[in-house]
Amino acid sequence: MKAVIQRVTEARVDIDGVTVGRCGTGLMILVCAMEGDTEDNARALAERVAKLRIFVDEAGKMNRAITDVGGEALVVSQFTLAADTSRGNRPGFSTAARPEVGEALYEHFVTCLRDLGIATQTGRFGADMAVHLVNDGPVTIPMER
Repeated sequence: MKAVIQRVTEARVDIDGVTVGRCGTGLMILVCAMEGDTEDNARALAERVAKLRIFVDEAGKMNRAITDVGGEALVVSQFTLAADTSRGNRPGFSTAARPEVGEALYEHFVTCLRDLGIATQTGRFGADMAVHLVNDGPVTIPMER
């Protein structure tokens, strides 16, 4: 699975002008299931995200995880993270998991974050969404598992 993790002070996702998910201080997570990914990949990625020390401590160093700061997460499915831009001008997405597999792994990833004690909201898989966020830092970290 691939993810882009953004440390935010706030984020929300809207569908047709209606907010369907939001978070305050925490993480905006764009996630994509790749061909061949399993629930083990989703769980391992969730565990890595939960332990990622990108929040500042009292000394101003990035040394705290989302669970240390009581942060929230907003998770949005993002199949375009599978983009292959190695040829031509139009990206290919053939390495992304099939939609039914991608959705199941996306939901499993969200469940794993919640099981790890992270208050998590989501967008809607496959929907056309408008994502709004205030990137804190900015801190943006790509991850794969």
